[in-house]
Amino acid sequence: MSKRFLVTGGAGFIGSAVVRRLLGATDHHVLVVDKLTYAGNLDSLKPVADEPRYGFLRADICDAVAMRAALERFQPDVVMHLAAESHVDRSIDGPAAFVETNVVGTFALLQASLDYWRTLTGAKRDDFRFHHVSTDEVYGTLGSDGLFHEEWPYQPNSPYSASKAASDHFVRAWHHTYGLPTVVTNCSNNYGPYHFPEKLIPLMILNGIEGKPLPVYGKGENVRDWLFVDDHAAALILVAERGRLGESYNIGGWNERRNIDVVTAICALLDELAPDRSNESRSRLITYVTDRPGHDLRYAIDAAKIERELGWRPAETFETGLRKTVRWYLDNRTWWERVRSGTYRGERLGIAV
Repeated sequence: MSKRFLVTGGAGFIGSAVVRRLLGATDHHVLVVDKLTYAGNLDSLKPVADEPRYGFLRADICDAVAMRAALERFQPDVVMHLAAESHVDRSIDGPAAFVETNVVGTFALLQASLDYWRTLTGAKRDDFRFHHVSTDEVYGTLGSDGLFHEEWPYQPNSPYSASKAASDHFVRAWHHTYGLPTVVTNCSNNYGPYHFPEKLIPLMILNGIEGKPLPVYGKGENVRDWLFVDDHAAALILVAERGRLGESYNIGGWNERRNIDVVTAICALLDELAPDRSNESRSRLITYVTDRPGHDLRYAIDAAKIERELGWRPAETFETGLRKTVRWYLDNRTWWERVRSGTYRGERLGIAV
C-alpha cells in the first residue's frame, strides 16, 4: 500500500539514499524537508527529481511554524527524521550548531508531529509513525571486545554524540508521555556513493584520486563497524513500516575495521581501478596527523534484534561495498567536483581545541 513519507535531511548522505530507494523501489510518495546546509546536496536527488511522487521543501526543522505547515499540507503517514549536524570534528569546534539542530530541532519536529498526529482519526492515526534516525556514538566507546546492543547505557563522549543522545531521549519521552508512535534506530558508520567528502572514506578516495596526502588520525588504530548506505536505507524503511512502537533497533554491518586498514584497502582499490601514472601505490600518501580530541577507540553494533524481528541483514560485505563506493567516485567526478568547488577543501576538520 502506498504511503506518504516526510523525510527530514533528505538531501543528505543517508537521507538521499532513503529517498532514492523509496521512489525507485516502492510506490510511496515522498516530501523531502532540508535546510540545504553544506552537506545537503540536491545533486544527490537528481536520479528521482523528475518523479511525480517526489516533492522538496527547503526549511529548517527548528522552524516550528514551517514544520506544522508542512505536516498539515503533506499529510504524511511516516515522518523519517534524518536531519542532523553529524560530523564529530565540526562539533568539537562549534558545538552550538549541534545543540540547535539536533536537540532543539528534534524537539520542534516532535511537537509539530504530535500536534499533527492528534488531528488524525481511524486508520490514518493508527498507522502513523515517527522514525528517529540516530547513531551508535551515543553509547560511548568499547574496549577490545563486546558489542553495542539496544540496552547498552548511553555514555556520549563528543558534543555531537551528546546532542544525538539528547534527541534520542526526547523521542522516547514523547512516546511514553504523550503516546506519539515512535521508533528509533542507531546505526554504525555509513559509507557509499554521494558521501560528503569530509568523512573518512570519501576523503581518502578523493585525495587518493588527486594524489594528495591521506591524513589518518593518531596511529589509525581506532575501530569502526562499517555499513553500506544502501543496506542502511533498506533497514530504515523496514523499521519505519514494521518496527514495534516505542522500540529501538541497532543497525550495523558486522564489518569491524581499523581506520588504517580501511585506508590501505582504499589505496589498493585505487591502485587497481585507476593506477597512478608513476605506478606507485597510493599507500605512499598516508600521513599520520594529530588525533581528534577524545577520539573513541572502538564502536561495534550488535544487529541481532533487527535480524531476528524484521529479517534484515546487510547485502554487502565491506569488500563488495567498498569496491562499489570507489568505483562510483571514479565514475561520478562531476558530483564531487561540484561539492569541492564550494567552501569545503578536503581538510580534516576539528583537530583544534
